[in-house]
Amino acid sequence: MKIIKAKVLGYCMGVRRAVEIAGREAAGAGTSGVFTIGPLIHNPQVLESLRKKGVDVLNEDRVPDDLGGHTLIIRAHGISPDLETSLRNCGARLVDATCPKVHASQMKARSLSAEGCRIFLAGEQHHGEVIGIQGYAPDCIVVADPGEAGKAAEALRAEAPDTRCALLGQTTISRDEFEEIGNTLKEYFPGIKIIDTICGATRDRQEALRELCSAVDAVIIIGGKASSNTRRLLAIAEKLGKPAWLAETKDDLPPDIGKYGTVGLSAGASTPGYIIDEIEEALKKL
Repeated sequence: MKIIKAKVLGYCMGVRRAVEIAGREAAGAGTSGVFTIGPLIHNPQVLESLRKKGVDVLNEDRVPDDLGGHTLIIRAHGISPDLETSLRNCGARLVDATCPKVHASQMKARSLSAEGCRIFLAGEQHHGEVIGIQGYAPDCIVVADPGEAGKAAEALRAEAPDTRCALLGQTTISRDEFEEIGNTLKEYFPGIKIIDTICGATRDRQEALRELCSAVDAVIIIGGKASSNTRRLLAIAEKLGKPAWLAETKDDLPPDIGKYGTVGLSAGASTPGYIIDEIEEALKKL
């Protein structure tokens, strides 16, 4: 079997930064508690590694009233300003590990909303990043696909046809999804501002996968099953007609993967290098 790795795979800048911040906070915590608000990133192996270092996950819906003396780390996906205020009121020391790209999207949403612009946000309704951005533009409309976008735009046009609109995207949405949603919204609001907030690392990773798919018989996408950008990589490979599987660890490799002559490896933005290496070594032994 020949194994080819995508030119871009694994940790992005925002994830690497968040993991490093959490590691530093754990190392200097002493007897104080260190917590993240929701999962720091969407990779269970990394979260378990951080837990062993003393970094635990707090459910944002069940935060204790008194966290004086403890450190709370804001996850890479960011949180809403209201949640941030309530956390400060709990007495905790807040450390912001929000990805700079996500923070830029939050600020763009806030400024557009302040200008009276109605925002469509292309992304997953229950994803942490989307929830956080909604906090900066409470009346924004989240749409997951062109069908949802069309229904939402039709309803808004019927209610307020002269509304100034803008489209932002979850930083990990695929380029194709974002463009399709944008084209749908233009049918209802031709003057809509299309603001590409897709992270450059996301675009590069997706383009590297497309290039990889042209040279392999099958693809393994390595990463957490809860990771939005990892699932989108899987969808891209499948859309290109390649047999593709998502694997969190080497134990998730499909039993018949050995029948393919050339296998490609790609990985989500929250996948650590050592897991990529472990899966590559497991494939070499087949």
